[in-house]
Amino acid sequence: KPDEVHLPGIYVDYIIPATHNEKKIERLKTSHDGDEDGAEKSVANIGSARLRMIKRAAKEFKNGMYVNLGIGIPTMASNYIPSGVHIELQAENGLLGLGPYPNISKREHPDADFINAGKETVTAIKGASTFSSSDSFNMIRGGHVDLTILGGLQVSKNGDLANWIIPGKLVKGMGGAMDLVSAPRAKVVVTMDHVAKNGSPKILEECSLPLTGKGVVDRIITDMCVFDCDRSKGGGLTLVEIAPGLTVEDIKNATDCEFKVADDLPLMVDEEEDGDEKIVG
Repeated sequence: KPDEVHLPGIYVDYIIPATHNEKKIERLKTSHDGDEDGAEKSVANIGSARLRMIKRAAKEFKNGMYVNLGIGIPTMASNYIPSGVHIELQAENGLLGLGPYPNISKREHPDADFINAGKETVTAIKGASTFSSSDSFNMIRGGHVDLTILGGLQVSKNGDLANWIIPGKLVKGMGGAMDLVSAPRAKVVVTMDHVAKNGSPKILEECSLPLTGKGVVDRIITDMCVFDCDRSKGGGLTLVEIAPGLTVEDIKNATDCEFKVADDLPLMVDEEEDGDEKIVG
């Protein structure tokens, strides 16, 4: 029937039959009843500084949000969703409603199409939906994603973000980051170590690496503090929270640009706070 045609013939020159259609799973992740969940294990095996970032990032979740999470710390933050808060995770590959790793004890089978940003196998929660990658990016570009949390290599005082490549190093591609940070209405939060492995600052006057987006960052969460970026007024950072045991002078010594300091400067996470662990789904 004409209304069942998916692709009009005017676009078709050749038809090639597919004889081998197996889609390989890149990073198989599963869980079992009675075992510590794989996601919780990954959190338990990291240091206190990174755990502080994870817990602080989770405070960005508000009830009813549609959220896109990047690789690593952003994804791990979904283990600490605040009590009473329900969010839906969106993946660029076409899944809305990401859940935890497949539970083998419950006969949940890994699916190569159900993956998170780190290519790890996940499940779909009740009420989830699947769609094409083009529809997924329509959601992003159309301003339907409320919050994006992703990693960063460098952030400037004006909210410029560099996170997709280090020149000379091989990468698969830029992923969806450029679309995510440029999406209308979405809040963009960057999580990253405050300084690089060689001790050089990652929060700079200007980024030296190729940009993912210009003037796109709303908040920076590091192992040392939290900065807000006033991108609506041409940039400028304000220190709004600080890690336990650190001083404003410590932050200045590790930051390569000027910034303001909020009158009230609370701790980003109380070290006595255990947090409410909750795997999405």
